[in-house]
Amino acid sequence: MDVQVFPGLPNPLGATWDGSGVNFALFSANATRVELCFFDPKGRRETDRIDLPEQTHEVWHGYFPDIRPGQLYGYRVHGPYEPENGHRFNPNKLLIDPYAKALHGDIRWHESCFGYRVASPRKDLTIDRRNSAMVMPKCVVIDPAFTWGEDIRPRRDWSETIIYEAHVKGMTALHPDLPEQVRGTFAGLADPRVIDHLVRLGVTAVELMPVTAFLDEHSLIRKGLKNYWGYNTVGFHALAHRYISPGHGTSEFKFMVKRLHEANIEVILDVVYNHTIEGNHLGPTLSFRGIDNASYYTLAEDPRYYFDTTGCGNNMNLRHSRVLQMITDSLRYWVQECHVDGFRFDLASALGRDWDRFDPDATFFDTLSQDPVLQQVKLIAEPWDVGPDGYQLGNFPPGWAEWNDRYRDNLRSYWKDDPGSRRRLGTGLLGSADLFDHRGRRPWASVNLVTAHDGFTLADLWAYNAKHNEANQENNLDGHDHNFSWNCGVEGSTDNPEVLRIRQSLRRACLATLFFSHGTPMLLMGDEWGRSQNGNNNAYCQDNETNWLDWSAPADPALADFVGRLSALRRSHPLLRSAKFQHGKPVGEAEFPDVVWLRSDGETMNTDDWTNGDECQLALMLNGAHQQSLLLIFNPTAEAEGFRLPARETDINWRVLLDSGVDGAPEIQDVLPSGVEFQVGPRTLTLLETLEPLP
Repeated sequence: MDVQVFPGLPNPLGATWDGSGVNFALFSANATRVELCFFDPKGRRETDRIDLPEQTHEVWHGYFPDIRPGQLYGYRVHGPYEPENGHRFNPNKLLIDPYAKALHGDIRWHESCFGYRVASPRKDLTIDRRNSAMVMPKCVVIDPAFTWGEDIRPRRDWSETIIYEAHVKGMTALHPDLPEQVRGTFAGLADPRVIDHLVRLGVTAVELMPVTAFLDEHSLIRKGLKNYWGYNTVGFHALAHRYISPGHGTSEFKFMVKRLHEANIEVILDVVYNHTIEGNHLGPTLSFRGIDNASYYTLAEDPRYYFDTTGCGNNMNLRHSRVLQMITDSLRYWVQECHVDGFRFDLASALGRDWDRFDPDATFFDTLSQDPVLQQVKLIAEPWDVGPDGYQLGNFPPGWAEWNDRYRDNLRSYWKDDPGSRRRLGTGLLGSADLFDHRGRRPWASVNLVTAHDGFTLADLWAYNAKHNEANQENNLDGHDHNFSWNCGVEGSTDNPEVLRIRQSLRRACLATLFFSHGTPMLLMGDEWGRSQNGNNNAYCQDNETNWLDWSAPADPALADFVGRLSALRRSHPLLRSAKFQHGKPVGEAEFPDVVWLRSDGETMNTDDWTNGDECQLALMLNGAHQQSLLLIFNPTAEAEGFRLPARETDINWRVLLDSGVDGAPEIQDVLPSGVEFQVGPRTLTLLETLEPLP
């Protein structure tokens, strides 16, 4: 057809529908020509190919008054094919717009997806001239209009936040009461029956594993597997269409956000800005590599290769202003257009790098801290990558929270009753001040977790001594080997009632510790029902019942009620979620300290007690001005232990709020006077409160 085109504008980048036509704008500093390709509604036939008529400040642009939302498109970018100089332009490859708001179709892996000739002995230097359009997803022009009505962001305070890490498909794929067409979609997650479950648990934020556009790697497809987790991004503004129910678009995601907000639950997105699916120098040419390889990626000293601290073949070049703009534009899009409440950044150390050096004041962090939109949302770092100087737990700037894997490992070790683990657990119970108490940071900066998508589930933590990842077809070589797990005497599933009782006790003790620790607790989807992955601690490619939540037959159905009780106790007792670090200082006008560590005889612990590796029992008393005191008693041993309840200056009485023990737990009296010896069951955490407030 005869397509009209006018010069248009260099901003905003991407395809922008203004109600009359569509403006297209693409950044490429080193291109010599940019062609915009239009396709028929099924994406099978290229109907038009038009040069973008203008270039302004390295942005190629044009305005098309006859184009409407729903139009499929892609780019072909001309320029030098000189890998030795960092350039890999190849106009034979159809390219995805980095700012595309939606994609149509899946990739069909073929040799034409690659920019070099596979048969050539000089793979990275010889251009492949086959057209990739037939096997590539197509970009879609969208109309972003959505009626938000009176949507109100929950804006939950960090000190009140309880995170639930979930997978969109895994959450509802097996929900028997949902219509089949919405299972595993944003619409499924927005269903009142699903939201009621989250409310019952008491969570305040859902952290969704990647929902932006990603592709299944060719290597997985050949094995009959899929990329289930989604850490293989191809577009930062588009949704993964596999989570959208038939006949719907981006509005379905917005509807889900709106429904969660109505339940006072925030939405946090797990985002992957550190690398893309294009991989190393032998990877496919799908988008950034063909648009401007030397700008979008951090290249090695030899520009034929890539600087890589992600383990995925490449690093995005955040030192380039246009790449930094692309990422911040993406973040603002999710906040402003889709009302998202925060982000968890995958391999966040890679975002603050100057080659081999991590900088907590890197441009990316400074940009977010001063941005009037992004400084108002929750920012969570996965504080490591796989490169040198990559482990940066505690070193992110003020305003950031961080996944605390040290807390995770210390908690697991403690409940295994490992010698010397008591001291390591102690700092984590009070928000890991040794890591986070600097630059005005608060305890909430520590995102505490027992489990996450990467690793064992809570059920498997206490059912396996070793990983069992055979289903991934990598000879069980993938995944972590240091899990601090224990099978309780039998590897895997069992009918042994004693083993099952121990496992149940340990699950409850871990959850109680998590919810009663200062910091921000994060619960993994399914841990509230004892979900197992059959010992797979790296189930990234298992898009099946291994990962999906079983609503019909939970392994431990009563555990969800227990989680709800933990949430309610944390919510109703501010001492369990202190907004400030506590270091044993006097409370108000009283001389009693805010925290007291106690031995089993009720006396204050000293330095020798902490270094005694043979003792694991522990008691922590929390005191607040004009509040009742709380006492947490931990017993990770296999036997019931006696603890003498402490007194203050005057006699006080205690009562039990929660005993994590199950079958055979000691009988609890309503009122327990100070000085009495209180029996705490094996592998149990007990929470008590005083009946009299501090003077």
